[in-house]
Amino acid sequence: MKDKAIVYVIQEIPGTREGRPKINIMGAQKYGDIKVLLKEDSQIIFSPGPIIFSLRQKLKNFTQEDYLLLTGDPAIIGVACSVVSDTTNGKYNLLKWDRQERMYYPIKINLYEKGEIDE
Repeated sequence: MKDKAIVYVIQEIPGTREGRPKINIMGAQKYGDIKVLLKEDSQIIFSPGPIIFSLRQKLKNFTQEDYLLLTGDPAIIGVACSVVSDTTNGKYNLLKWDRQERMYYPIKINLYEKGEIDE
């Protein structure tokens, strides 16, 4: 069992390679150690297989105490959420950035939760 949660950053922040990332994600460290999964130029458009395989390998130890930080290509974000959901039976955590408060908020996902729909 690990001591501290891990914040899995799905894709490097644009500008990271030049040493000038467009956004600062250090506030996410409050929730756990940062681990970046894919380079900023990772592409899924022509052949999704290698990205899916890579994400499966890198997320194989994801637990319900860890977090996904949704950065990068929306298609890759979707695959990462699918992989994690598969591993955790639909229960996982996300970090959502609130522009107004300028901080991350944790969101607990439970795909199989029973309850009322607010409309």
